[in-house]
Amino acid sequence: MVEAGPRELPTLPEGPAGARFEAVTTGLVSKRPNFTQQARSTVFLDAATGDLAVRDQTVRLDLGARTPGEILDAVLATAPGTERIYITAGAPWHDGAERYSTLKDAVAAWLNTPSERWTTATGSGRDKLAGHFVHQRQPVGRYAPATAPDSATTEIRSMGEWFDPGGADVVTCRQAFTLLWQALRRHWDDAVLMGSPSQTGRDLWSRTVPTIGKWAGGYPVLSEELRGLLHATGGQGRTELILPPRVPEQLPALVEYDRTFAYAKHLWKSPVGVPRRITAAAFAAMTEAEQTKALMSCSHWNVRVTVPAGWNHVGLLPAPVTGDRAWIYPSEPGATFTTWAGGAEVHLALSNHLMPWKIEVLGGLLFEDGKPLDEWGKRLKSAWADLTNLSRIHGDERQRTAAYLASRAVRSVLLFGLGGFAQRPRLVSGTTPVGEALPDGVEILGQDSEVVTWQRQAGFSRDPYAHPEWAAYVWSGARAALLDMKYRQGKEVIGHAGALHARPGTVVYFGTDGIALTERQPWRYRGEPGDYLLKGHLTGPVEHPATQEQYLKLRGLGRAELAATEKGTDQ
Repeated sequence: MVEAGPRELPTLPEGPAGARFEAVTTGLVSKRPNFTQQARSTVFLDAATGDLAVRDQTVRLDLGARTPGEILDAVLATAPGTERIYITAGAPWHDGAERYSTLKDAVAAWLNTPSERWTTATGSGRDKLAGHFVHQRQPVGRYAPATAPDSATTEIRSMGEWFDPGGADVVTCRQAFTLLWQALRRHWDDAVLMGSPSQTGRDLWSRTVPTIGKWAGGYPVLSEELRGLLHATGGQGRTELILPPRVPEQLPALVEYDRTFAYAKHLWKSPVGVPRRITAAAFAAMTEAEQTKALMSCSHWNVRVTVPAGWNHVGLLPAPVTGDRAWIYPSEPGATFTTWAGGAEVHLALSNHLMPWKIEVLGGLLFEDGKPLDEWGKRLKSAWADLTNLSRIHGDERQRTAAYLASRAVRSVLLFGLGGFAQRPRLVSGTTPVGEALPDGVEILGQDSEVVTWQRQAGFSRDPYAHPEWAAYVWSGARAALLDMKYRQGKEVIGHAGALHARPGTVVYFGTDGIALTERQPWRYRGEPGDYLLKGHLTGPVEHPATQEQYLKLRGLGRAELAATEKGTDQ
């Protein structure tokens, strides 16, 4: 894809307008809830075979043509009162996908398949909200009886929101959910599994809000202007395919490393309270020690970057571009760009062991260092470690698989729970009868003979759990650790890993919390969050992948080859 060029990022305005960037939203605070979530009656359905796991039994259903209405009829006839159906295999929303121009259109059409007995569950508010969430692979359908549209809702969801079942049957998937709940209950006596990992993660976090100390009343939500700035300037994971001539056309091998439970390593410190604005002049007036301290604190910086002459390695800082990718990582000597980045990344660019980059600080936001995510992270890490251990030592193969899937679900709770704090501008979806005027500013998702399904951005909601400053800070720390991660023993640094510790010209791909290279690395793996685990090894020569899709195919082959090699070694 051809990028359309640089993208202008917002800056901090001067004068009274700038004061809104050092403020919180009045009356909006993240508080500990005073209620317990209600568990939903949940079943697990293989839409390919019709197998349904309900409580302690498995039943085979006739799903007819696998429309939402037929699935609901079959499930509720067998398990009355079901509120949530997880599809573990068979993805019925892809049926007939070849008739549509995009997968999203096919999913939207499936979710809105007319039914005599069922209707779309509607939300409330000024818009008539469609209850469905249209997603290519993990859609959510929300339905109510046509005779009582305001009564109980039943959801159809994808198991893939939580983990990739990888061929596991419905009984194993149900057991994974049981083990997940049990592992979380050891750390939260009121833990309830909600519809998605994101909702579950945020609910569990809210139950760690302190009851004593400075933040006992809850954490204030930043002003809408500041949240908008962080949304526009705090990119997520680094995804980058590095192309020839920076790497060879023929790769001697393709070796994949994945950072185990990566984000869990970056939750021990996070920004809290109202940030202090640092101007270019104020930063320049600081001593070198003060500048380092500011960068190592919870901070977000507007910088002008120049790649130094003689640089021959990967890019260090994200530059904004238009198009699907949103961010690129310039590495050509002399390249200059203006961007925003977290203090960890800016400090690494200035102090990396290879060659310092030229960084001009144009301004920044310096927060108080706090620990709003630390307790949440510790409990999730403990649940993950328990399940990971169980997946290795349990005597029963089904239980081992279920424990492994449950450990993957804990990872999703953390990953998507953190993403939930980023609180993107809301997407509101709805339906309008064909022939009627559509609301302003909508994107049409699909249409059938009766209704048009649409979505539109609705700005930022008054969400008491909106903390993009936390997500941006963790993502920045994780991007920095892809380049340089320190192994510590107490306070002593005993080793390094990451792209900057590989030879120039050997890094092929960055994928959020993993790296692919052309050769193996001596990076230690201790099984701790953040450690680099060897995940795949494809013996070369390998034709360099020209696209991300090609890379993902090669990655799959590399994982299979490594698994076969390790199995052979074990025997």
